[in-house]
Amino acid sequence: MVNVIGLGYIGLPTALMMASHGVEVVGTDYNKELVATLNAGKTTFKEEGLDELFAESLKSGIKFTTEYQVTDVYIVSVPTPYDKFSKKVDACYVVAAVKDVMKVCPKGSTVVIESTVSPGTIEKYVRPVIEENGFTIGEDINLVHAPERIIPGNMVYELLHNNRTIGADDRAIGEKVKQLYATFCRGEIVVTDIKTAEMTKVVENTFRAVNIAFANELAKICRHDNMDVYEIIKICNMHPRVNILQPGPGVGGHCISVDPWFLVGDYPSLAKVIDESMKTNDGMPDFVLNRIYEIMKEKGMTDVSRVGLYGLTYKENVDDMRESPTLQLLESQERHLANGLKVYDPFISKDVVPHQYHDLDKFLSDVDFVVIMVKHNEIRENMDKLAGKVVLDCHNICSLPGVYHI
Repeated sequence: MVNVIGLGYIGLPTALMMASHGVEVVGTDYNKELVATLNAGKTTFKEEGLDELFAESLKSGIKFTTEYQVTDVYIVSVPTPYDKFSKKVDACYVVAAVKDVMKVCPKGSTVVIESTVSPGTIEKYVRPVIEENGFTIGEDINLVHAPERIIPGNMVYELLHNNRTIGADDRAIGEKVKQLYATFCRGEIVVTDIKTAEMTKVVENTFRAVNIAFANELAKICRHDNMDVYEIIKICNMHPRVNILQPGPGVGGHCISVDPWFLVGDYPSLAKVIDESMKTNDGMPDFVLNRIYEIMKEKGMTDVSRVGLYGLTYKENVDDMRESPTLQLLESQERHLANGLKVYDPFISKDVVPHQYHDLDKFLSDVDFVVIMVKHNEIRENMDKLAGKVVLDCHNICSLPGVYHI
């Protein structure tokens, strides 16, 4: 049996995928309301294919509880935020989960850390917890790192098809854990040491963050001299060895906007390019806010309440708002002692910010200036409704005449 600890955006799909492929799984989470929802036969967030996977898992006998189980494999998939001051990983949730595992786990069991951590985190924070509880790693307890590699919006497909990395002290143990993941993973599964596994996951997300920052910096340069950044990128990408990404209003989610800071925090004198890249990405919501005020001034607009932000999530077609650029922009507006921007997102049914709408037509009727912060399918399919309005398109998806860009 496998006990999956943490049933959020990563833990739940992982537990469901294993269960639907013949693995006996019990999912554990401290959140009683979340567990009650799952036991009532309902998923806790929106994701393509998740409801179908959930139904298959229920047929296979998956169980959900707030209690840790006595079993031979534990998969820890809890959040790993970073300290915004030190820029270092905050391993408190991982440490707390491992402490609770130590209270029930039998000798010979394997603890797999799926949470993304910076290189050396397991050595510094996890090993001591296990040893303090009287276990000898490698004899009484096996320790493994198998960082997740999926993204909201495409989780089910990526769980099945993405390559995986297994980090272990003992290669034989790594191979055993590899066989567990091979029950569902069709991608290549590489076995290596723990610190290498830690580093590879952080580096993957850092690579993307740095390249996004380059695109965002290009957008700022082009804006300064009134050049078309999208035309420039399109032409440059015709070169066989060039693949510039697209600029945007900021970077959100719990991977690209967070993981690179782990390297900045741990290697402050070395990670200079990464540090500047993250600052560039983090500065984009402020850049968009300034563009809004510039365009308002150009159009002679004075009432900020007639400006609407389309999109609250951090990416298109998901309900995940973690580190959302829109939320960052609203926080920046509040710091400047201003408010009034209207907000709408088809994927967010609860009120989470002031002046939030839950109907597209009502939202559009109450604004004269629309800022496309997220490229949900809904707005792509309703571009005609933006006709006659001032539009700031942060993703270059609107072909209406007179559209502004970042």
